[in-house]
Amino acid sequence: MNPSLALDGLAPEREPEAVRAAPQWTESALRLGGLTCSACVLPIEGALRAVDGVLQAHVSAVSACATVRWDRARTDEPALIRAIERAGYQAVPDTAAGARALRQREARTALWRLFVAGLCAMQNMMLATPSYVAGPGELAPDLKHLLDWGSWLLALPVMAFSASPFFRGAWRAWQNRRIGMDVPVALGIAVAFAGSSGATFDPGGLFGDAVYFDSLSMFVAFLLGGRLLEMQARHRAAVALEDTLAGLPETALRLRADGVVETVPVHQLLRGDVLRVPAGQTLAADGVLLEGSPAVDESLLSGESALVAKQPGDRLVAGSVNGHAALLMRVEGLGPDTRYEAIVSLMREAQTLRPASLASSERWAGPFLWAVLLVAGAAALAWQSIDPSRAVWVAVSVLIVTCPCALALAAPSALLAAAGAMGRQGLLLRRLDAIDGLAEAQLLCIDKTGTLTDPRLQTLRLQRLQADSRWDDAALLRIGASLAGWSSHPVAKALAAAAPGPAHGGCWHSPSEVPGKGLQALDAQGRAWRLGVAGWAGELHGQAATTLSVDGQALACFELQEQPRPGVVDCLRQLQQGGLKVLLLSGDDPARVGRFAASVGLSDWRGGMAPEDKLRVVREAQAAGQRVAMLGDGINDAPVLAQADVSVAMGEGAGVARSEADAVLVSNRLQDLASARALARKTQRVMRQNLAWALAYNAASVPLALMGWLPPWAAGLGMASSSLVVVFNALRLAR
Repeated sequence: MNPSLALDGLAPEREPEAVRAAPQWTESALRLGGLTCSACVLPIEGALRAVDGVLQAHVSAVSACATVRWDRARTDEPALIRAIERAGYQAVPDTAAGARALRQREARTALWRLFVAGLCAMQNMMLATPSYVAGPGELAPDLKHLLDWGSWLLALPVMAFSASPFFRGAWRAWQNRRIGMDVPVALGIAVAFAGSSGATFDPGGLFGDAVYFDSLSMFVAFLLGGRLLEMQARHRAAVALEDTLAGLPETALRLRADGVVETVPVHQLLRGDVLRVPAGQTLAADGVLLEGSPAVDESLLSGESALVAKQPGDRLVAGSVNGHAALLMRVEGLGPDTRYEAIVSLMREAQTLRPASLASSERWAGPFLWAVLLVAGAAALAWQSIDPSRAVWVAVSVLIVTCPCALALAAPSALLAAAGAMGRQGLLLRRLDAIDGLAEAQLLCIDKTGTLTDPRLQTLRLQRLQADSRWDDAALLRIGASLAGWSSHPVAKALAAAAPGPAHGGCWHSPSEVPGKGLQALDAQGRAWRLGVAGWAGELHGQAATTLSVDGQALACFELQEQPRPGVVDCLRQLQQGGLKVLLLSGDDPARVGRFAASVGLSDWRGGMAPEDKLRVVREAQAAGQRVAMLGDGINDAPVLAQADVSVAMGEGAGVARSEADAVLVSNRLQDLASARALARKTQRVMRQNLAWALAYNAASVPLALMGWLPPWAAGLGMASSSLVVVFNALRLAR
């Protein structure tokens, strides 16, 4: 169906179709606050789609970001933000200043909630200790009553301030008729508080005389601590992305018609402007080279490791770095029309559409607690007929003994312990659900340049272009290495390291480096030697390799090859033996990619791939039901890293790639990735053990509580003990 026709149907009937303004579609990215779980996605998307003029709305709970496509003729961005706020969440435009302020408010509030809950929990434990350790008759009733009142007062700020996110989340879930983790948590907190308050106000009455404010406060503090860790991980990802994008140039040097160069903000540039780009500066726009012959570093955009020589008429890409000589370029693409922004847009789209994975604890704890709450209510009704004075006593025992503390800790405790162990091994996790992704991955897509390859270029071979008996291959290599020693260019450094030692026949005279071209010097006989790009060093010969010439005659070219990182072959073999299929994806020349793949034992590879091609391959694999992992390092890998089920960036890679990855291989050792996958599988086994223990404990304790054989104080002790068992079992992963 035509989207514009669908939206036209929402217009007032009195407005004539003929005078209706044509849709002016635009897209906004909004940063969200107040999300607690994946269930928060639906009310936000529903609120946005209810705004007149909104065509599409996609929300990601993982990245706390919303992407909205809307008609400028019918609504505006403030209306979108107001709709989200009416749904009970916060939103700001996805700009650095607004998003940073939202993160600061959210982090500050979360920290205060955790501080209040933790402080009150410690004080409540002190007040509850006499009741736990005193023997029969040792604690005077009036002193017990005083301690209960003190606990009640300490529980008030926990209920009113610290636990308020759970109550708000439960209310939103109830309004949307969906169950999230907040629903059973809020009900459990409310019933425990109500029962304990009744026992405090009327000891020995309908609610008995036992209070459980200490367990309530501890439970709230545990949950708030886990959510604070998740929020901090999201914030670190957002900050890393903003810092990287802020590194792009904010100003450019524009050449006016009268020849005067002026500095202007990038947003004031127009198509057709002529820019001067000094050596070492990042290009602010897409365009065409007018003057100069620079060597441009496009490695973070294309995956090509070597500097790319440019000639007048060649296209230039925003985000690449002018390696040497100053250049003049004509602007043809700005802002969203640049290739860089296209890559960033793909990254955001992949991130927003990425399905959020629910932790095992949240999948099991919600349904389990709903059943427990029903059982507790039924038990209260049954005991109302058997012994009304014990009805609430039994219901509170059931609720406390089945408090989801162990279930809530079953997965996070194991994940945190495993994350610490992986960090010590060299793999830094930014999102804990990456552990599940590593363990369940079926296909691993790997970038080549900077990921599998050593960043240092190595000389592969010398190819003679002219038959000249004056110099053999070894002599030409020594000459080229000696001349290359006068430059700090990466290719020159690699060539200089290939044949260290003195050159033939003595010193060079008048050595000089021509930016974007190469090196030139005179030997002892006065011959002019050049080392650099073909066409400048000598006549064109159909080779893209570095050329060595004498007096304009090209003698040889040096082909440089990337070498695998140490341990790559063994790591790939170990991953494949573990049932993981490995696919090499690279933007490099297919012939070069094929040779490299053969050298590391990979039979499945693709070369010459743009970011869109890599993203398509990953989506096709996911559509076929495969769990996809991605290992990359450049900006061109960022969309694929965001789309993959689990993503790992190299520690030496681009900041945007690291900000979108679930994990960063800070050690840059591929073997650490194989070790992390083995640990991830072990972590899943521990999580299953924790969940099985928590469920078995509840299955054994609930019947005792239902029959009235388990008093509330024993239920509280059992709840705490079950949590300790889960935590200690998870700590085995940290060894």
